[in-house]
Amino acid sequence: MTKMKSIFKTLTTLLLAGSAWAGTATFALAQAVHDLPGGPAVNQLNLHPPVTRIAEDQQWLHWFMLIVCTIIFLAVFSVMFYSIWKHRKSRGHKAATFHESVVVEVVWTVIPFIIVILMALPATKVVVAMKDTTNADLTIKVTGMQWKWGYDYIKGEGEGIGFVSSLDSAQREMSNSGKPPATDDYLLKVDNPLVVPVGKKIRIITTATDVIHAFAVPSFGIKQDAIPGFVRDTWFRAEVEGDYHGQCMELCGKEHAYMPIHVKVVSAANYSQWVGGEMKKMAAKMDDPAKVWALEDIVKRGEKVYAANCAACHQANGKGAGSIKALDGSPVVQDADKNQQIAVVLNGRTVALPGGQTNVMPPWKQLSDTDIAAVISYTKNNWSNKTGQVVQPADVVALRK
Repeated sequence: MTKMKSIFKTLTTLLLAGSAWAGTATFALAQAVHDLPGGPAVNQLNLHPPVTRIAEDQQWLHWFMLIVCTIIFLAVFSVMFYSIWKHRKSRGHKAATFHESVVVEVVWTVIPFIIVILMALPATKVVVAMKDTTNADLTIKVTGMQWKWGYDYIKGEGEGIGFVSSLDSAQREMSNSGKPPATDDYLLKVDNPLVVPVGKKIRIITTATDVIHAFAVPSFGIKQDAIPGFVRDTWFRAEVEGDYHGQCMELCGKEHAYMPIHVKVVSAANYSQWVGGEMKKMAAKMDDPAKVWALEDIVKRGEKVYAANCAACHQANGKGAGSIKALDGSPVVQDADKNQQIAVVLNGRTVALPGGQTNVMPPWKQLSDTDIAAVISYTKNNWSNKTGQVVQPADVVALRK
């Protein structure tokens, strides 16, 4: 018995010590990470602070429904438990025997009906407002792809601007290390944020190139699926300048966690300034498709294009991962017919896998002719692929459909 007590005391001591250590570690981690303005907060329990009218209405509706349901729950269970306790058998009560009561049935049908209607009216108002995408000041097409977002400004100030937004490379390195440091914006920092003006109605049109994604920014109160072959839309009007964060909210593959959304809301003047800067960048990037590049120059440019758009799936070493095909040693990459690889990059490709699954390589037509030629030339002359082949922008132009 004494030995058992000793063992019990030892186990108790170890358990308490482990609990204390876990609590200390959790507290230390919480102290190291702070609330991210426009993003998640430490130990967050409530919805994100709203910065749009729709988000405010959603939050009010959330609390309204919660309070109504709580009142109903407390009322029903209070009556039920009181009745059980007050009329228990031990006090000599006997169960009553009676048949249906029309009055009771009418009452417990009418009252819930009225409650549901009173709850449905404000909910319907909010849902209808969420779907009213008319009279937008700015329309942006958002394309989900594994595992990044494409933004195209198709109507309003900034029309013609388009770019791809990916997880910041430093964030990926932190994740790959297996021991990421405590940072407020872990897996939420991107290379190219979506920029919109404050106080303007922004219509978001969503679609996808491969699988189903979902574009969501909690502070705006928006979440809209992006489905291949379909177009959906939503809208928001941010009333406060700042940086707001979201993520893909539809499980979309092995790097689903690496699809952050960063929306930068700026003043009208700063937005116009940003548009002007982007237009100048686009003009500078409009290379002459007839230009003939030297191998060394185009490979150097292709390395940057590959790091920004391809390394996420095919890896920096070109070895691929899982169902993602390797580019190092690939027959398509090493083939003397360069048109094969150009066609795959331009139009994408679907490969059947064992078990009835498929691997989808999305099309990359949004890249310029020079960038496509550069990244293909880079893959053909990197790692073990020492082909010496050069793909020129004119070769890409010839195969565009």
